[in-house]
Amino acid sequence: MILLGMGLLQVVFIGTVIALENRSPGKTVAWLIVLTLLPLLGFLLYLAAGRNARKEKLFRHKHMKGGKLESIVEKQLRQMTEDQVLLGYGVQQKKRLVRLSLNNSLSPLTSNNRFEVLTDGKQKFQVLFEELEKAQDHIHLMYYIFKDDGIGQETRKLLLRKKQEGVEVRVMVDGLGSHKTSKQFFQEMRDAGIEVAVFFPVKFPYVTSRLNFRNHRKIVVIDGRVGLLGGMNIGDEYLSRDPKLGYWRDTHLLVRGESVQLMQKTFLNDWYFVTKQKITADKYYPKPEQVGDMLVQIVPSGPDAEFDSIRQIFFTACATAEKRIYLQTAYFIPDDSIIMALKMAALSGVDVRVIVQGVPEYRVTYWATRSYFTELLDAGVKIYQYEKGILHTKVLIIDDEVASLGSANFDIRSFLLNFEIGAFLYNKEFADRLERDFRMDLENSRLVEKDVYKSRPLKDKLRESGARLLSPLL
Repeated sequence: MILLGMGLLQVVFIGTVIALENRSPGKTVAWLIVLTLLPLLGFLLYLAAGRNARKEKLFRHKHMKGGKLESIVEKQLRQMTEDQVLLGYGVQQKKRLVRLSLNNSLSPLTSNNRFEVLTDGKQKFQVLFEELEKAQDHIHLMYYIFKDDGIGQETRKLLLRKKQEGVEVRVMVDGLGSHKTSKQFFQEMRDAGIEVAVFFPVKFPYVTSRLNFRNHRKIVVIDGRVGLLGGMNIGDEYLSRDPKLGYWRDTHLLVRGESVQLMQKTFLNDWYFVTKQKITADKYYPKPEQVGDMLVQIVPSGPDAEFDSIRQIFFTACATAEKRIYLQTAYFIPDDSIIMALKMAALSGVDVRVIVQGVPEYRVTYWATRSYFTELLDAGVKIYQYEKGILHTKVLIIDDEVASLGSANFDIRSFLLNFEIGAFLYNKEFADRLERDFRMDLENSRLVEKDVYKSRPLKDKLRESGARLLSPLL
């Protein structure tokens, strides 16, 4: 009886704390149900992944002050307010998206850019190694996961050699994403003079406050002139070398031009937050050569920002689409606003197609994703499940001239808890290039038929409902 009373008191106490945090209703209810049904396990889960440390206090010194970014943003906003023509056709067609990114993430629009799509791990690592070989001054490399496997060792070997040649090398990894990589792997880099930083190391007993707010970005900047970003980490599975996972479908970008400076700023802000080293020398921001004419906004997003930048942009892009929405994402666990935007678009005649995993990487997220199928199918959204292997790419194509690619999935963790980065391009040629890959992936996907899906077994419905209930906690 005493233990029962203590358990009830615990549920009431933690439940009160959760309610006072003013979370979304769905997440609050999910935690309360878990605490009620599984008091001890729920309590441990809450300590491990549920607590929201005060973000304002945690990240108030994250950003380096100074620089020209704010003045550039103010100038562009003024031009748009005055209805001046800003750089090109695509911007005028999607002015609302550009203005939103300027306001919610201080992401200026740049025009001198050239982007190359890297469709799989083989292309990505071939290009990465080629560009690393050319480095003369510095290499800045940030990954959520950096494994000590075949490709990880090849990457480290190249970085060590570039350091011996006199190139500055800085490496940042996420403490949770790379927690399985041995300390010795990174220590050998440090011993050779490479600077290595770990974003929020996960160590007992601090694990309770460090499972959220992960750095999920993948950024490489070389000499301030060339960059890479996208969905791929460093690990053999991205080259389809893991027999358990099989073929791995992912997308990355090679970046040249002004956009690289925004990637550099994002990296150095994160570096400053972890190491307290303020790196601002002009050599890290060289004047870019004329390389192209692509209109691009590089948008960082994370719990350190005032607004949920990427979620707001995704929502606005879908809500204002007029012709098509083509979406590929590894994890599809959206909030009500995103679901409403997709349904509203489909019901208004927009061609909405979504490709999600057909081969599950993680069971809970796989079944949680399927729980959204019914309402989307009823609204006319076409859903496909990719069956050739693991789908990990994160691509959104809107109408004829807008496309985005980066590290963020269409899930609550990417929207609210992780540090992410995305490239939003206003360029018809680039959107067409991504569409070709999208249609290729459709050929390796199975269309979800509404009648067949609705007649699925009861056990599948129960799995989906259980995963949906847990999804706010993921």
